[in-house]
Amino acid sequence: MSSSKIIIKEFKEFNLKDGYLIDGFPSVGFSSAIATESMIQTSKFELCGIIDSDDFPPISIIKDGKPNYPSRIFINEDLKVGVFSSYLDLDQSHHKQVSELMLEWAKKQKIKLIVSSVAIKSNKESSQMMGIGSTDSARKKIKDAGLEVLDHGTVPGIPGMLLNKGSITNQEVIVIIFNTIGKGPDFKSSVDLCLTMSKLIPGASCDISSLQKEAEKAEGVIKETQEESAHLKDSMYR
Repeated sequence: MSSSKIIIKEFKEFNLKDGYLIDGFPSVGFSSAIATESMIQTSKFELCGIIDSDDFPPISIIKDGKPNYPSRIFINEDLKVGVFSSYLDLDQSHHKQVSELMLEWAKKQKIKLIVSSVAIKSNKESSQMMGIGSTDSARKKIKDAGLEVLDHGTVPGIPGMLLNKGSITNQEVIVIIFNTIGKGPDFKSSVDLCLTMSKLIPGASCDISSLQKEAEKAEGVIKETQEESAHLKDSMYR
Protein backbone atom coordinates (compact mmCIF):
# COMPACT_ATOMS: atom_id res chain seq x y z
CA MET A 1 0.00 0.00 0.00
CA SER A 2 1.07 3.56 -0.63
CA SER A 3 2.25 5.37 2.47
CA SER A 4 3.58 8.65 1.08
CA LYS A 5 1.43 11.54 -0.01
CA ILE A 6 1.41 12.47 -3.68
CA ILE A 7 1.96 16.20 -4.07
CA ILE A 8 1.82 18.88 -6.74
CA LYS A 9 4.49 21.59 -6.98
CA GLU A 10 3.63 24.53 -9.24
CA PHE A 11 6.33 26.79 -10.69
CA LYS A 12 4.14 29.73 -11.72
CA GLU A 13 0.64 31.14 -11.58
CA PHE A 14 -1.89 30.56 -14.34
CA ASN A 15 -5.61 30.90 -15.00
CA LEU A 16 -7.59 27.88 -16.23
CA LYS A 17 -11.05 28.94 -15.05
CA ASP A 18 -13.78 27.15 -17.04
CA GLY A 19 -11.03 25.26 -18.86
CA TYR A 20 -9.97 21.66 -19.36
CA LEU A 21 -7.71 19.07 -17.72
CA ILE A 22 -6.32 16.04 -19.59
CA ASP A 23 -5.29 12.91 -17.69
CA GLY A 24 -2.15 11.67 -19.45
CA PHE A 25 -1.18 8.78 -17.17
CA PRO A 26 -0.57 5.58 -19.20
CA SER A 27 -3.22 2.87 -19.23
CA VAL A 28 -3.01 -0.32 -21.34
CA GLY A 29 -0.16 0.28 -23.79
CA PHE A 30 1.23 3.77 -24.36
CA SER A 31 -1.44 5.49 -26.46
CA SER A 32 -2.76 7.81 -23.71
CA ALA A 33 0.73 9.09 -22.89
CA ILE A 34 1.70 9.41 -26.56
CA ALA A 35 -1.48 11.28 -27.54
CA THR A 36 -1.05 13.82 -24.73
CA GLU A 37 2.66 14.16 -25.51
CA SER A 38 1.79 14.97 -29.13
CA MET A 39 -0.77 17.57 -28.05
CA ILE A 40 1.78 19.18 -25.71
CA GLN A 41 4.38 19.37 -28.48
CA THR A 42 2.07 20.72 -31.19
CA SER A 43 -0.09 23.16 -29.20
CA LYS A 44 2.73 25.04 -27.40
CA PHE A 45 2.19 23.97 -23.81
CA GLU A 46 4.47 25.22 -21.04
CA LEU A 47 5.88 23.21 -18.14
CA CYS A 48 4.29 24.67 -15.01
CA GLY A 49 4.56 22.01 -12.32
CA ILE A 50 5.40 18.46 -11.26
CA ILE A 51 3.60 15.58 -9.55
CA ASP A 52 5.80 13.74 -7.07
CA SER A 53 5.84 11.31 -4.15
CA ASP A 54 8.40 9.48 -2.05
CA ASP A 55 6.76 6.32 -3.41
CA PHE A 56 7.58 7.22 -7.01
CA PRO A 57 10.80 5.72 -8.42
CA PRO A 58 13.80 8.10 -8.22
CA ILE A 59 14.28 8.59 -11.96
CA SER A 60 15.17 11.58 -14.13
CA ILE A 61 13.89 11.65 -17.71
CA ILE A 62 16.47 13.32 -19.97
CA LYS A 63 14.94 15.16 -22.94
CA ASP A 64 16.96 17.40 -25.26
CA GLY A 65 19.82 17.18 -22.77
CA LYS A 66 17.69 18.44 -19.86
CA PRO A 67 16.55 16.51 -16.76
CA ASN A 68 12.82 16.15 -16.13
CA TYR A 69 10.57 14.66 -13.48
CA PRO A 70 8.65 11.68 -14.92
CA SER A 71 5.24 13.18 -13.98
CA ARG A 72 4.68 16.81 -14.96
CA ILE A 73 1.97 19.44 -15.45
CA PHE A 74 1.81 21.35 -18.73
CA ILE A 75 -0.37 24.41 -19.29
CA ASN A 76 -1.62 26.26 -22.34
CA GLU A 77 -3.23 29.32 -20.82
CA ASP A 78 -4.53 30.62 -24.17
CA LEU A 79 -6.51 27.40 -24.70
CA LYS A 80 -7.19 27.07 -20.95
CA VAL A 81 -5.94 23.47 -20.99
CA GLY A 82 -3.84 21.68 -18.39
CA VAL A 83 -2.24 18.26 -18.90
CA PHE A 84 -1.09 15.81 -16.24
CA SER A 85 1.61 14.06 -18.27
CA SER A 86 3.43 11.00 -16.94
CA TYR A 87 5.85 8.33 -18.10
CA LEU A 88 5.14 6.28 -14.97
CA ASP A 89 2.94 3.21 -15.14
CA LEU A 90 1.70 3.59 -11.57
CA ASP A 91 0.90 0.68 -9.31
CA GLN A 92 -2.86 0.40 -8.73
CA SER A 93 -2.33 1.25 -5.04
CA HIS A 94 -1.74 4.85 -6.22
CA HIS A 95 -4.77 5.16 -8.50
CA LYS A 96 -7.27 6.43 -5.94
CA GLN A 97 -4.84 8.97 -4.54
CA VAL A 98 -3.89 10.29 -7.99
CA SER A 99 -7.54 10.60 -9.04
CA GLU A 100 -8.39 12.47 -5.81
CA LEU A 101 -5.42 14.79 -6.34
CA MET A 102 -6.52 15.46 -9.90
CA LEU A 103 -10.07 16.28 -8.83
CA GLU A 104 -8.88 18.56 -6.00
CA TRP A 105 -6.59 20.40 -8.42
CA ALA A 106 -9.42 20.71 -10.97
CA LYS A 107 -11.70 22.18 -8.31
CA LYS A 108 -9.02 24.65 -7.22
CA GLN A 109 -8.45 25.75 -10.84
CA LYS A 110 -12.23 25.86 -11.55
CA ILE A 111 -11.82 23.33 -14.37
CA LYS A 112 -14.99 22.73 -16.39
CA LEU A 113 -14.13 19.33 -17.92
CA ILE A 114 -11.63 16.55 -17.17
CA VAL A 115 -10.80 14.30 -20.15
CA SER A 116 -9.31 10.87 -19.49
CA SER A 117 -9.01 7.68 -21.55
CA VAL A 118 -8.80 3.93 -21.19
CA ALA A 119 -7.63 1.33 -23.69
CA ILE A 120 -9.27 -1.94 -24.62
CA LYS A 121 -6.93 -4.54 -26.10
CA SER A 122 -8.19 -5.60 -29.51
CA ASN A 123 -6.70 -6.97 -32.72
CA LYS A 124 -9.61 -5.55 -34.73
CA GLU A 125 -9.04 -2.67 -37.12
CA SER A 126 -12.12 -0.87 -35.77
CA SER A 127 -11.36 2.72 -34.83
CA GLN A 128 -14.73 3.33 -33.21
CA MET A 129 -14.36 5.53 -30.17
CA MET A 130 -16.83 5.53 -27.30
CA GLY A 131 -17.21 7.78 -24.30
CA ILE A 132 -18.48 7.71 -20.74
CA GLY A 133 -19.54 10.84 -18.86
CA SER A 134 -19.82 11.49 -15.14
CA THR A 135 -22.80 13.87 -15.55
CA ASP A 136 -25.68 14.47 -17.95
CA SER A 137 -23.87 17.51 -19.36
CA ALA A 138 -20.71 15.44 -19.94
CA ARG A 139 -22.72 12.76 -21.73
CA LYS A 140 -24.25 15.44 -23.94
CA LYS A 141 -20.74 16.64 -24.85
CA ILE A 142 -19.86 13.08 -25.89
CA LYS A 143 -22.85 12.91 -28.24
CA ASP A 144 -22.17 16.41 -29.59
CA ALA A 145 -18.62 15.25 -30.48
CA GLY A 146 -20.11 12.42 -32.57
CA LEU A 147 -19.16 9.63 -30.15
CA GLU A 148 -21.31 6.79 -28.92
CA VAL A 149 -22.02 6.73 -25.18
CA LEU A 150 -21.15 3.44 -23.49
CA ASP A 151 -24.22 2.01 -21.74
CA HIS A 152 -22.70 -1.00 -19.96
CA GLY A 153 -19.15 -1.96 -19.02
CA THR A 154 -16.37 -1.40 -16.50
CA VAL A 155 -13.67 1.27 -16.36
CA PRO A 156 -10.60 0.47 -14.22
CA GLY A 157 -7.87 2.57 -12.64
CA ILE A 158 -7.58 6.35 -12.54
CA PRO A 159 -10.24 6.92 -15.25
CA GLY A 160 -12.77 4.81 -13.31
CA MET A 161 -12.10 6.68 -10.08
CA LEU A 162 -12.42 10.04 -11.86
CA LEU A 163 -15.84 8.99 -13.17
CA ASN A 164 -17.08 7.76 -9.78
CA LYS A 165 -15.96 10.79 -7.81
CA GLY A 166 -16.97 13.22 -10.55
CA SER A 167 -20.50 11.80 -10.53
CA ILE A 168 -21.02 12.68 -6.86
CA THR A 169 -19.26 16.08 -6.92
CA ASN A 170 -20.89 17.16 -10.20
CA GLN A 171 -17.48 17.51 -11.86
CA GLU A 172 -17.71 16.89 -15.60
CA VAL A 173 -15.46 13.95 -16.53
CA ILE A 174 -15.33 12.24 -19.92
CA VAL A 175 -13.43 8.98 -20.39
CA ILE A 176 -12.67 8.04 -24.00
CA ILE A 177 -12.59 4.30 -24.70
CA PHE A 178 -10.34 3.29 -27.57
CA ASN A 179 -8.96 0.09 -29.09
CA THR A 180 -5.27 -0.74 -28.98
CA ILE A 181 -3.23 -3.76 -29.96
CA GLY A 182 -1.46 -3.41 -26.61
CA LYS A 183 1.97 -3.27 -28.23
CA GLY A 184 3.85 -0.09 -28.97
CA PRO A 185 4.14 2.19 -30.60
CA ASP A 186 0.44 1.87 -31.51
CA PHE A 187 0.47 4.81 -33.90
CA LYS A 188 -3.12 4.36 -35.12
CA SER A 189 -4.75 4.37 -31.68
CA SER A 190 -2.57 7.32 -30.64
CA VAL A 191 -3.79 9.32 -33.66
CA ASP A 192 -7.44 8.35 -33.09
CA LEU A 193 -7.24 9.29 -29.41
CA CYS A 194 -5.50 12.61 -30.05
CA LEU A 195 -8.06 13.59 -32.70
CA THR A 196 -10.95 12.63 -30.41
CA MET A 197 -9.52 14.73 -27.57
CA SER A 198 -9.33 17.63 -30.02
CA LYS A 199 -13.08 17.30 -30.67
CA LEU A 200 -13.79 17.66 -26.95
CA ILE A 201 -11.32 20.48 -26.28
CA PRO A 202 -11.76 23.57 -28.48
CA GLY A 203 -8.53 24.80 -30.03
CA ALA A 204 -6.44 21.76 -29.13
CA SER A 205 -4.76 20.09 -32.09
CA CYS A 206 -2.52 17.21 -33.11
CA ASP A 207 0.24 17.34 -35.70
CA ILE A 208 -0.30 13.96 -37.37
CA SER A 209 2.92 14.20 -39.41
CA SER A 210 5.01 14.43 -36.24
CA LEU A 211 2.88 12.07 -34.15
CA GLN A 212 4.59 8.89 -35.37
CA LYS A 213 8.00 10.26 -34.43
CA GLU A 214 6.63 11.36 -31.06
CA ALA A 215 5.04 7.92 -30.63
CA GLU A 216 8.35 6.14 -31.13
CA LYS A 217 10.23 8.56 -28.86
CA ALA A 218 7.60 8.46 -26.10
CA GLU A 219 7.33 4.69 -26.24
CA GLY A 220 11.09 4.33 -25.82
CA VAL A 221 11.16 6.64 -22.81
CA ILE A 222 8.12 5.01 -21.16
CA LYS A 223 9.54 1.51 -21.65
CA GLU A 224 12.90 2.55 -20.25
CA THR A 225 11.22 4.26 -17.29
CA GLN A 226 9.17 1.14 -16.52
CA GLU A 227 12.24 -1.12 -16.74
CA GLU A 228 14.31 1.17 -14.51
CA SER A 229 11.40 1.45 -12.04
CA ALA A 230 11.17 -2.34 -11.83
CA HIS A 231 14.92 -2.64 -11.16
CA LEU A 232 14.73 0.06 -8.46
CA LYS A 233 11.76 -1.64 -6.75
CA ASP A 234 13.63 -4.95 -6.73
CA SER A 235 16.69 -3.37 -5.10
CA MET A 236 14.65 -1.27 -2.65
CA TYR A 237 12.60 -4.15 -1.29
CA ARG A 238 15.13 -6.95 -1.52
